[in-house]
Amino acid sequence: MQIAVTFRHMEPSEPVRNYLVEKLSRVTKYIDEPIDAQAVLSVAKKIRHSVEVTLVAKGITIKGSEQTNDMYAAIDGTVDKIERQLKRYKEKLKEHKPTAGRERTLSKTVYVAESIDEGGGPPSIIRSNSFSVKPMAIEEAVMQMDLLQKEFLVFTDSTTEEISIVYRRKDGNYGLIVPEAQ
Repeated sequence: MQIAVTFRHMEPSEPVRNYLVEKLSRVTKYIDEPIDAQAVLSVAKKIRHSVEVTLVAKGITIKGSEQTNDMYAAIDGTVDKIERQLKRYKEKLKEHKPTAGRERTLSKTVYVAESIDEGGGPPSIIRSNSFSVKPMAIEEAVMQMDLLQKEFLVFTDSTTEEISIVYRRKDGNYGLIVPEAQ
């Protein structure tokens, strides 16, 4: 695990750094892949100690922060928050049971823009891909989209067994496109 520690408005302290590294090493039991951690330790007005930690691993980003009158207590609180988030994330992954046999296969085709704009002849194909669309719940589709760091995800809704699309909106929320039954 790579940990970058930044001290703001305070002297760099090796015992505090070692305590933070020791506490953050506990989270490796929840994620197997290499983890990058960035921690910012700061003091404001000599009494407010704050800790902000950002973990990046396996395509997910988890943030935690805490403000107290004691730096060690702030570190403990921040690491506890991050551990709770990782436990919740791991439980969601465990609860997901893929339903085999109901997968669909889609194909994706990319065309050359000039061939469509000119209006002359059939469009030129640059690339074509086929992939399976697995049945999953909407919440799981959003989680998968976040894990894959994609702007949208095509999936089969496990309740309706229809193909749906979940996408990230410009305002940071999520949108869902569901086909109408005819």
